[in-house]
Amino acid sequence: MEIWQANSSGRYIHKRDQHPAPIDPNFTGIGRCITGPDGSYRFTTIKPGAYPWKNHLNAWRPAHIHFSLFGTEFTQRIITQMYFPGDQLFPLDPIYQTIVDQDARDRLVATYDHSITEPEWALGYNWDIVLTGPKRTWTENEAFGTAGDSSEEAGE
Repeated sequence: MEIWQANSSGRYIHKRDQHPAPIDPNFTGIGRCITGPDGSYRFTTIKPGAYPWKNHLNAWRPAHIHFSLFGTEFTQRIITQMYFPGDQLFPLDPIYQTIVDQDARDRLVATYDHSITEPEWALGYNWDIVLTGPKRTWTENEAFGTAGDSSEEAGE
């Protein structure tokens, strides 16, 4: 599993990101792990900031983290995004709005979990990625008419 995200100012460390927000020299914006036998995973990171994009006038992307999951072969890959609860930009984001089924949209939003929050260190969120079945997590492939292919579940 891999993740990538903007920093807390809403900027990616990428040459194509020309947003004038500051780059944090102590934050790479990427992570990688192998899921546990039960599909569980865990990342400690910062909450990414919203960022402007030139899709339309005054367009901003909600805070999100990109996830890429690989199956047993390189051709078995899905890419999706995890959002944070209560983001005011959801109604204005064309990517989030491409998902017409509200239940499917809701499955992209993590839930705050106080039991995994670490005192004075980090807020905890749970987000299950479901790879098959009617409650599967929406993937970027679905926008192009294909769905990811795998038979395992991951989450924490």
